[in-house]
Amino acid sequence: MATYDIRIIGDPVLRQKSQLITDIDGALVRLVDDMLETMYEAPGLGLAAPQVGVQKRLFVWDTGTGPRAMVNPEIVESDGEWIFEEGCLSVPGLSWEITRPKLVHVRGRDLDGNEISVEADELEARLFLHELDHLDGTLLIERLDEETRKAALKTLRDLQLGGGRQPAPPVGDGLRLL
Repeated sequence: MATYDIRIIGDPVLRQKSQLITDIDGALVRLVDDMLETMYEAPGLGLAAPQVGVQKRLFVWDTGTGPRAMVNPEIVESDGEWIFEEGCLSVPGLSWEITRPKLVHVRGRDLDGNEISVEADELEARLFLHELDHLDGTLLIERLDEETRKAALKTLRDLQLGGGRQPAPPVGDGLRLL
């Protein structure tokens, strides 16, 4: 297996909408294996294909119950509200409190082509929503209110000018979220 470089904010691939996957084959399974290795090495809880430069509707995750992948995911429904400190492997060194739905129902396919349906709450729900944002070309910085977004963009410019690329701070149980 090989790890990928994780694309960082400013990379145009992170702003593009991913394409539906029409064929689940050996190449896709290898991609998932490599994405999982990249995610664990980062370390993170989830990783979307665009974060490694692949414009496919696919993400991997592991919230402590083992590695999983979802092909062509879609939100079926969501409910509630939950505010939590959220970071991103593509925006290293920074995190913000972001409001997202507390509960989600996500549907997609597994690597055998079978339909899977997952109902999740809190951290796992946030993870799904975050990864789906990546598949739609949206970064978490766009989830911030205008004032916080301006401050975040200034911080990012300052880090880039200083050549700083710091690791994301621990979130929750010490793992970087997504």
